[in-house]
Amino acid sequence: MSRRIVVGLADRAYEVAVGPGLLDQAGQRIAPLLKRPRTAVVSDETVWGLHGARLTAALEGARIAVSPIVISPGEQTKSFAGLADLSDRLLALELDRGDLIIAFGGGVVGDLTGFAAAIYKRGVGFVQIPTTLLAQVDSSVGGKTAIDTPRGKNLVGAFHQPRLVLADLDVLATLPDREMRAGYAEVIKYGLLGDFGFFEWLEANGAKVLAREPEALAHAVARCVEMKAEIVGEDETEQGRRALLNLGHTFGHALEAETGYGAALLHGEAVAAGQAMAFRFSAAQGLCSRQEATRAELAIGAAGLPVRLGDVLGHPFAAEALVRHMAQDKKAEGGRLTFILARGLGEAFVAKDVDAAAVRDFLLTEGAAP
Repeated sequence: MSRRIVVGLADRAYEVAVGPGLLDQAGQRIAPLLKRPRTAVVSDETVWGLHGARLTAALEGARIAVSPIVISPGEQTKSFAGLADLSDRLLALELDRGDLIIAFGGGVVGDLTGFAAAIYKRGVGFVQIPTTLLAQVDSSVGGKTAIDTPRGKNLVGAFHQPRLVLADLDVLATLPDREMRAGYAEVIKYGLLGDFGFFEWLEANGAKVLAREPEALAHAVARCVEMKAEIVGEDETEQGRRALLNLGHTFGHALEAETGYGAALLHGEAVAAGQAMAFRFSAAQGLCSRQEATRAELAIGAAGLPVRLGDVLGHPFAAEALVRHMAQDKKAEGGRLTFILARGLGEAFVAKDVDAAAVRDFLLTEGAAP
C-alpha cells in the first residue's frame, strides 16, 4: 500500500507516491500524463542494469514506447559536459515539448535530468523515479535541478518541478549499505531541522530504517517527504523557510569540493559531517547547548556516518580553502556567509550574517590546517 503526498503548488501541484511495488505501476501512473505514448528514460549504468528491464516492462505494458539514455554513474557526470551530452542525446530522439522525460536513478540522475528537462526546447515535463534513499527523501522532491562546476556544487541550475514522483521502497533492497547510510543523513536532517519528535523516533528506530525494515522505512521516507512537501509548498524558490533544508550543506558542500566530488566522500556523508559541524558551531556561538550538539553528533555517528573532519580519511582540510568554498555558496550574500544553525534539536534557523573569521577559527578548533 503506497502513501500519497501532494506538493501543493496550485496548477503545478504533483503527487509523490511512497511505497513498495511502484515500479511495476509506473506505466499506468505515467500514461495519463503523456500526450503521446512515448518517453525517454535517463538512468545510469548501475540502476539500468539492476532495474531497467522491470521499468521497461511496466511502461511497455501500458503501451508506452521507451527510449533509454544510459549515462555513467557518479557525481562527475553532473557537469557541463554531462549536460551537453544528455541534451544532444535527447535532441537526437526528436522529443517535442509535449513529451515527458523520466529520471530513473539517484540524485545525480535526477538533478541532471531535471535541469536538462528545464532547458530542453525551453522546458519539457519530467517524472522522478528515485532509486536511492537520499533521492527519495530529498532531491527528487521540490524541483531543484542543477549541475556542479569546479567552483562549487549545484551553482548552475533551475527550479523545475516534476509532474510526478514514484518512490518505490523495493528498489532500495539493491542499494549498497554505504549509499543507504549516506541517504540516512538526509533523513535525520528533517528531525534536526524542525521535528524533534521525529528525531527521537530516529534515535530509537534508525537501525531499523538502515536495515530496510518495511514499516520503519516507509514511515521514515513518508515523514521526510511530508515535511519537504509542506516547506516547498510554502517557499518554492528558497526565499525563506526552504533554506532550512540546507542544514549541514554549507559545511558539507565545501568538504565535497575539497575532495573533488568523488568516491572519497559521498554527498550524504558530507552532509552528515556538515550537520554535526553546524550543531557544534551553533554551540560554540552560544546558540544551543553543547549537550544538544553532542546528542545530534551521536545520533548521526550511530548510523556509521562521519561527524568530524578527521573521519574523512586521507583528506586533510585547510580552513582558508573551506571558507573560500563557502563564500561561493548560493546562499552567501554581500560577502557575508549564510548558514543554517540551530537553537536546539528540531529548531534550525537561517543565519544570514555569519562572520567568516568566526567560521575560520571554528574550523581550526575542528582540526583544519590554517
